[in-house]
Amino acid sequence: MIPYLRPDNLEDALSALNEHPRTLLAGGTDFFPAHVGRPITDNVLDLSGIESLRKIQQTADGFLLGGLTTWTDIVEAQLPPAFDGLKQAAKTIGGVQTQNAGTLVGNICNASPAADSVPNLLALEAEVQLQSVRETRMLPLEEFILGNRKTAKKEDELICGIFIPQPAEKALGNFEKLGTRAYLVISIVMVGVVTELNESDEILNLKIAVGACSPVAQRLRLLEQEAVGQKLKSIKILPAHFESLEPIDDIRATADYRKKVVPELLLRAIKGVI
Repeated sequence: MIPYLRPDNLEDALSALNEHPRTLLAGGTDFFPAHVGRPITDNVLDLSGIESLRKIQQTADGFLLGGLTTWTDIVEAQLPPAFDGLKQAAKTIGGVQTQNAGTLVGNICNASPAADSVPNLLALEAEVQLQSVRETRMLPLEEFILGNRKTAKKEDELICGIFIPQPAEKALGNFEKLGTRAYLVISIVMVGVVTELNESDEILNLKIAVGACSPVAQRLRLLEQEAVGQKLKSIKILPAHFESLEPIDDIRATADYRKKVVPELLLRAIKGVI
């Protein structure tokens, strides 16, 4: 019989992981489609019974999104406007059934270059909370995702949550996604943004990231720096702002097409915060 464990508490889950490596299962929206037509031979550790991981908790320093937080949880939660981009992304992830089952943590662990949560979480300066029987550690999301399908998670660790530092009171978020249709589609290019404006709609602070144009979604730090002081509606996007991106040709679009649409999506994402 193939080992299958479904603990109802975090301690038992960590103990099981400490014994030997296991395939972690949360919502299953990536795992089960990957096994259609063939038997499951993985050593599965099903985390869906650990109720303590299904939470969105506000603390003095920010927000903790538990390891089983679903897309629907994000959409329905009362969160500051800085989270609006993440909420918009949550509404585009598959159908309602996928949104009800799929988790943010699963999305970042899958580490797809086209993971819709990642640009938004980067713009929110998210940190990943990893736990094992040995230790609990925090990693910036930029350091957690190492490449296409590669993360810094160790074999005996699971992600207990994603921590978002307290956004500025007037911070605003937005998300722009280009696909072959509006919903139920993998992104060709996507942009997540969080910004602060003054009363004259001049940019005080900007955090912006692009996904599906590199092995890992990227913050555009030169653009972030040079945007400060510019009027929102007249912001300038230069080739140097996104030259670090490394788009590829694939079934959805060519690298050249992606390069051409990036500046337009950047403008839409930034200007669309209001």
